[in-house]
Amino acid sequence: MASTSGTKSDGLPKSLSRKMTRMRTGGAALDAPEDEGIDSEKLVPSSLAEIIPILRVANEIEPENPRVAYLCRFHAFEKAHKMDPMSSGRGVRQFKTYLLHRLEKEEKETKPQLAGNDPREIQKFYQMFYEAKVRDGQYKRKPEEMAKIYQIASVLYDVVRAVVPSEKVDAQINKWAREVETKKEQYVHYNILPLYATGAKPAIMELPEIKAALDALRMVDNLPKPRAQSTPNEPDDRDIAIHDLLDWLWLAFGFQKGNVANQREHLILLLANADIKNKQQEDYGQLENDTIENLMGKILKNYRSWCNYLHCEQNVNIAYNAADRQQLQLLYIGLYLLIWGEASNIRFMPECICYIFHNMARDLDGILHSNVYSVSGGTFRPAHQGEEAFLREVVTPIYQVLRKEAKRNQAGTLSHSKWRNYDDLNEYFWSDKCFKLGWPMDLKADFFVHSDEIQPRNEVFIHQPNNVTSGKRKPKTNFVEVRTFWHLYRSFDRLWVFFILALQAMVIVAWSAGGSLSLIDEDVFRNVLSIFITYSLLNFLQAMLDIILSCRAWGSLKKTQIVRYLMKFAVAAVWVVVLPIGYSSSVQNPTGLIKFFSDWTNNWQSQPFYNFAIVIFMMPNILAAILFILPPLRRSMERSNFRIIVFIMWWAQPKLYVGRGLHEDLFSLLKYTLFWILLLISKLAFSYYVEILPLIEPTKLIMELKVGSYVWHEFFPKLRYNIGVIISIWAPIVLVYFMDAQIWYAIFSTIFGGINGAFSHLGEIRTLGMLRSRFDAVPRAFTKRLVPSSNEDVRTNHLDESLERRNIAKFSQLWNEFVNCMRMEDLINNRERDLLLVPYSSSDVSVVQWPPFLLASKIPIALDMAKDFKGKSDIDLFRKIKNDDYMHSAVIECYETLKDIMFGILDDNDDKKVLKHICYELDSSIQQNRFLNEFRINELPNLSSKLERLLNLLKADAEDVESYKTQIINVLQDIMEIITEDVMVNGHKIMERAHAKTEDNDSKEQKFGKINLDLMRNRSWMEKVVRLHLLLTVKESAINVPMNLEARRRITFFTNSLFMKMPSAPKVRNMLSFSVLTPYYKEDVLYSEEELQKENEDGISILFYLQKIYPDEWSNFQERVKFPKTVDAAKDETELIRQMELTRHWASYRGQTLSRTVRGMMYYRQALELQCFLDMAGDRDIFGGFRAVDLNYREQTALAANSQAVADMKFTYVVSCQIYGQQKKSNDPRDRSCYQNILNLMLQYPSLRVAYIDEREETVNGKPEKVYYSVLLKGGDKLDEEIYRIKLPGLPTVIGEGKPENQNHAIIFTRGEALQTIDMNQEFQKDRPRQRKPTILGLREHIFTGSVSSLAWFMSNQETSFVTIGQRTLANPLRVRFHYGHPDIFDRIFHLTRGGISKASKTINLSEDIFSGFNSTLRGGYVTHHEYIQVGKGRDVGMNQISLFEAKVANGNGEQTLSRDVYRLGRRFDFYRMLSFYFTTVGFYFSSMVTVIIVYVFLYGRLYLVLSGLERSILMDPTVLQSKSLETALATQSVYQLGLLLVLPMVMEIGLERGFRTALGDFIIMQLQLASVFFTFQLGTKAHYFGRTILHGGAKYRPTGRGFVVFHAKFADNYRLYSRSHFVKGLELLMLLIVYEVYGESYRSMSIYWFITSSMWFLVASWLFAPFVFNPSGFEWQKTVDDWTDWKRWMGNRGGIGIHQDRSWESWWEFELEHLKHTDIRGRVLEIILACRFFIYQYGIVYHLNIAHHIQSILVYGLSWLVMATVLLFLKMVSMGRRKFGTDFQLMFRILKFLLFLGFLSVMTVLFVVCNLTIGDLFAGLLCFMPTGWALLLIGQACRSMMKGIGLWDTIKELARGYEYVMGMIIFMPIVILSWFPFVSEFQTRLLFNQAFSRGLQISMILAGRKERAASSHS
Repeated sequence: MASTSGTKSDGLPKSLSRKMTRMRTGGAALDAPEDEGIDSEKLVPSSLAEIIPILRVANEIEPENPRVAYLCRFHAFEKAHKMDPMSSGRGVRQFKTYLLHRLEKEEKETKPQLAGNDPREIQKFYQMFYEAKVRDGQYKRKPEEMAKIYQIASVLYDVVRAVVPSEKVDAQINKWAREVETKKEQYVHYNILPLYATGAKPAIMELPEIKAALDALRMVDNLPKPRAQSTPNEPDDRDIAIHDLLDWLWLAFGFQKGNVANQREHLILLLANADIKNKQQEDYGQLENDTIENLMGKILKNYRSWCNYLHCEQNVNIAYNAADRQQLQLLYIGLYLLIWGEASNIRFMPECICYIFHNMARDLDGILHSNVYSVSGGTFRPAHQGEEAFLREVVTPIYQVLRKEAKRNQAGTLSHSKWRNYDDLNEYFWSDKCFKLGWPMDLKADFFVHSDEIQPRNEVFIHQPNNVTSGKRKPKTNFVEVRTFWHLYRSFDRLWVFFILALQAMVIVAWSAGGSLSLIDEDVFRNVLSIFITYSLLNFLQAMLDIILSCRAWGSLKKTQIVRYLMKFAVAAVWVVVLPIGYSSSVQNPTGLIKFFSDWTNNWQSQPFYNFAIVIFMMPNILAAILFILPPLRRSMERSNFRIIVFIMWWAQPKLYVGRGLHEDLFSLLKYTLFWILLLISKLAFSYYVEILPLIEPTKLIMELKVGSYVWHEFFPKLRYNIGVIISIWAPIVLVYFMDAQIWYAIFSTIFGGINGAFSHLGEIRTLGMLRSRFDAVPRAFTKRLVPSSNEDVRTNHLDESLERRNIAKFSQLWNEFVNCMRMEDLINNRERDLLLVPYSSSDVSVVQWPPFLLASKIPIALDMAKDFKGKSDIDLFRKIKNDDYMHSAVIECYETLKDIMFGILDDNDDKKVLKHICYELDSSIQQNRFLNEFRINELPNLSSKLERLLNLLKADAEDVESYKTQIINVLQDIMEIITEDVMVNGHKIMERAHAKTEDNDSKEQKFGKINLDLMRNRSWMEKVVRLHLLLTVKESAINVPMNLEARRRITFFTNSLFMKMPSAPKVRNMLSFSVLTPYYKEDVLYSEEELQKENEDGISILFYLQKIYPDEWSNFQERVKFPKTVDAAKDETELIRQMELTRHWASYRGQTLSRTVRGMMYYRQALELQCFLDMAGDRDIFGGFRAVDLNYREQTALAANSQAVADMKFTYVVSCQIYGQQKKSNDPRDRSCYQNILNLMLQYPSLRVAYIDEREETVNGKPEKVYYSVLLKGGDKLDEEIYRIKLPGLPTVIGEGKPENQNHAIIFTRGEALQTIDMNQEFQKDRPRQRKPTILGLREHIFTGSVSSLAWFMSNQETSFVTIGQRTLANPLRVRFHYGHPDIFDRIFHLTRGGISKASKTINLSEDIFSGFNSTLRGGYVTHHEYIQVGKGRDVGMNQISLFEAKVANGNGEQTLSRDVYRLGRRFDFYRMLSFYFTTVGFYFSSMVTVIIVYVFLYGRLYLVLSGLERSILMDPTVLQSKSLETALATQSVYQLGLLLVLPMVMEIGLERGFRTALGDFIIMQLQLASVFFTFQLGTKAHYFGRTILHGGAKYRPTGRGFVVFHAKFADNYRLYSRSHFVKGLELLMLLIVYEVYGESYRSMSIYWFITSSMWFLVASWLFAPFVFNPSGFEWQKTVDDWTDWKRWMGNRGGIGIHQDRSWESWWEFELEHLKHTDIRGRVLEIILACRFFIYQYGIVYHLNIAHHIQSILVYGLSWLVMATVLLFLKMVSMGRRKFGTDFQLMFRILKFLLFLGFLSVMTVLFVVCNLTIGDLFAGLLCFMPTGWALLLIGQACRSMMKGIGLWDTIKELARGYEYVMGMIIFMPIVILSWFPFVSEFQTRLLFNQAFSRGLQISMILAGRKERAASSHS
């Protein structure tokens, strides 16, 4: 075989064994089964990607001709060998060997079928293929099919040329091949628009707006003709065909072809969608000038703003009256889009893109307006040669700068101040310095010259040596993210100034004798004026912080900014001196306040200097207040680029590109100002009367007391006024004062949000009863909100019956689609679906046909009413029926439908005449009011029963047709007999006449014996039968359908949303086009069979769990798919596979999977197609129904095609599967499963697109290099098809955070004017079509995981309140809503020109979502919130999952605190909007941390008082005993620990939407389920991670997992997760409470103690035991035993390299100290200072020991340290002895321990006998020395390097292990005790799953699943 020659040079023998070919190299797996097909990308190395199409063709044609398939593979092998003859690429040698073996096998097994040899065989096959599929295919096949056919034909011709010598190739084949090559470009795989398709064009290409956009782009005749770069094989003067403007730009600037193709479609769709909104479809010609003008204005708005800011001339030069104005505008638009489409990571740097565009636009202008070519007549030669010139010369150098800066941050662990992030590099282009880069860019410019990285530190891991090299660091730009809490003051200084000055003023007023009324006293007023001195000090602090925190950016700041900082500092320093001097000189004053003011006005020259100083000092604030009430003026001044205005604003606000003019309109300003004025008045009044005033009297008492003696050694015994006591009492109150505004915000936001929601019509329909009562208004609301009104409709009277019926018919389409959607989701069963469906209104029935659930029991009730009617008048009977509209409709519909059915089923004309006569008699009797006289209505029930029997027969399936027909005839005859003989008084006369006529005709046939059963095959006729049967038989219980709670929620929300305020809906053609983007990484796509069946330790599988959690949905599913009751596994394997596949989908649609998300998003497309149908369909089609469109009719086929075309134009869905390419090639079964499931999704949803980053190995300069591409795929016939491929400058995801980088690479493939970001745990619920307007339109969410457990319910309620009432208040009135998650819809063009839909800098942008909101607001955007649309969202459902999520969010908020975005918003918002911003972002987390700090400050203050003896002295003083005010003061702060007020928004929202009685019940149930414990525990999570992030960093993405938590978390797992965040702090607080109780017990009553500390005990209990209370089976005895064994094993295991933290305590301990490795010196010092608090225990308790004999000498404390040192030395000796002698010298080790024990015993004996040591002293010693040891441990950990240097690190580690053992045992003991009692475990199960129990679930069955299933299997 000729192909073997290729392998000889590789040194691969022909007989290479199969075993060898299975070797893996670099992850290229070749052990796939033969039948998998070698075209799989899993097998082909990335360096040989070009042969994949050949192998795909081979697999495609193999069933048809195996020999030709063999020849294709042979050609692929030869091509692979030519590409890499030395097999140097990764995996190439193995692949070639594998393919060679396959070819050897196929050569023997396959033979030519069409000819005698291979050359003739391949030519014959090519001829057949061409004639069969290519020749006339363009007229018969779709463009996507032709694309595939042409690709196969092209590959086949390549094989022909490889197999057949060129001179022997048939001439006809060469001719056909040239034709194929010519037309091949017309049939490339396309995304949405088949731009080059010929023949029968798809409907989308026939849309006039698409044609107009194409025509505009193809105007290239008057442009200079580009000339291609010459190549050795092609002549120099070859001209390249230019089809449109983007082709021209491609040649002129060297863009990639993939980028050009992508942006071509992008631009066409933008133009088409924008143009159609302003036009009617009639007389559609070319694009409107305004369309292109507006689009250009949107796209270049940021560029123009940038030019104005830098005072540089724009390079977009278009004369207003230019003849080619449209063409020039399109060129500039296309240029910007091409730059953006290829910019990769630079898309996060919008002003960098402006700089690139600025220079390339100048080049473009030079090209277009050059005179050279018109003179010479020559052809223009492009400035950039080669397709990738732009990527190579522009993008890659900037990417390399980003890459090197990203390396500096050491995976996000290095301080932000030591490397430049995206913002720093982008803000370089905010200065005119950027023009020094030149064009083409000078790669030697300062921007590109790098010192690479900084010096490595000792803590850097050895395996990361390449991450750091030495060099000088570049300065930050404009801002430095320094880890310090001072950022909170710097960013929100006005807030702190206000609260501090208010506190000072209130204390001064309260301290005066007159209280609040004393403010009118002159002296008090003058004292209050001292707040301005405080203000000057705070201003000085702010100026000093500005200098200190920005010093590392001074190298990049303008001189004017530096001068401003220095002048601010100097002026602040002057005021700090001047105001105190002025105040001290103005103490005198005559008589009262009135005279004071009159003297000031009448004789201002004699006023004290201090008053003038205040006026001058406050002048900037006065001017700011004036501008505050004139927001348009302030906005204009801030946004102005005039130098004089900039100079005027320079002092108040430095010039910055973003954040200018952040001022709302006057009405919005008034709303949020009123909100905050009311709140601040309430807060300050409460603080004054409840917090400050009650403390004044006890403070004065304490200051006057003289404490004679201390229990301990007091270092400052002469200190006046008992200042230590005063601080201890006031400190927690002051902290409460600063924190309680958060609680007031919760109260006011609840009130305002509730009022706002009520006015928005939320909750008007919240039950099925409300729905039934208002259902008749729903169609009208639908018409008003969602049916576009035409001029004709407006002119028509709204009471026109035909128009009303048409609108109801339109509503029925939407309603029925909604109901069918719920059925397909198994939320309802078939019967419920039938009861909910609305028949498509038709002319057959004269009344509106309401859904049967509204008409339940109406007919039986009407029959009973008629039967029991005693009146004589028809009018009275019909009045009773008409009083109920639904009953009246049901009666009329029944009659008319029955008549229609009877006429249809009767086949004899005489029979029909009888029936017609009966109907005539009935109608005339009703019209003439003689119905009761001519009809016996008491016989109607008998008739009804017979009709029911007839309808049951008609619905049934006929097995024996004759017997079936006989039964129907018999029943039919019975019905007619009842009508004529029993019901009608004169009915017998009708029959007599009919019989007489029959006798005249001499016919012997019986009456009503001929029936037409063909109608039973008519779908619409059978629907009438079913509906009539429902109307006759449905009972009262049907009014409660649907039974499923989720279905009820959806129906009520859907109908309620129709009554809410929303903009009028346009026609779909005129609506905004939009895309949906979902980032995906490695999450579940579709649960596999193994995942569903895998059992946990309790025998519970996911499938079993879901079946029990959703029993009604499982039964609905079984009914829908019609599972057979029994399946023989041996005989019907296919059926079993089908069942499992359907079951996998059912389960996956109840989890947080990609499949669920994609299905939900595809509802958009269904809704658009339906909306298009309603817009374009005529009355016949509308009354026929959306689903009844007959595709056999040409008109209806065109209607369906047009609907799909418009939907394609308006909607795009892209899933960014970042590692799809890796999953395709992976050996891991889960990755392969994900790949296959994603592929299946593309095949299932043709409009779904998948973007991924493809990694290939290409040879560059003779060396293999990794090359990366952004690739867009769609589903093909069986495999994915590549649409666009755009080369990247490098791997994009290594620069910043993963998710925003994943979104950024795929955003270029999105389309439209709007972009919705949907996360992996979300789904769209088909409740509303979408509307939007602002830059970010916020949508509400529904948390669909709330029913899983009580924890999930808590989390669901918390999240629901935030995404509804919380965000409603943020948007209106506060105007500070940002972007918090993924349902929001972005103004796509606004954001793609301003940095994208998220920020991606490593670590600082961890919460990437909210930064897009910050960025949008800073750049002049506008964010709203709307609740008539909602998106489903999954949340974490287990305790550990929730805690990880809360930790991640707290980490993100910690990083936000340091960010420039928060600083700029905090400084640039007005005062009241700044308050809103603070308390709804970082302020909430800071307040949470302060809440915890209050407990510490309170208890440590009490610890100081009780251990020093001061509390005893004060409380026992007779003066204090007479006053109860001190007790009140001690307990004031305790109420704030409950935090119950923070659940108010939750209660309000539930009350609004489900009723306040339900809200109250839910609140009580939540408290009974220990919701307070849960929320208190999460308070600790927020405080810990927020504080640690600001101090030390360590913020990172924490994967929480999105599965169902039905497993028991081991004790060790909980200990690892919560040890530092909760357990350590909880034990510290526990010790504080114990010490406070023990040493204050003798003089303080227990009631006071518990009143003060009860909330703290609750906090301690929650922090220590909540993880175990909410842990499934947490108190089951066997689990407890297993947990203890596991924890001991974990504690004892040694760590080391490669040992995971869940395997060894040492590895976990090292991981927990990771933040201390990377913190700076400030963090270490602060850590040491905080650790010193534990020394107070030892210092205080030793003086209380009996052995101290009340001696107060400092020597007592010194001796205690001697004891401490002895204990540590003892432990060290034991540790060393174990390490040195424990193994080899066991006896010596035992002797050592015995000697140590004797020594210990001797010392203790002496202490007991001689020194009077007591047992109490021993326990007190534990309280004394344990905290000291912990303090030493913390200090040692902070000084890690020093400890290692002096050899004490191992000692620190062993000491830490000992403390971990002690803490673990303390926490574990209560669990052991509770586990002894079986009822505790049962109670816990009820507690955790109570929500499920209330819905009739059997959690006990789940927890006992193994036994039940085992028993069933044995039976």
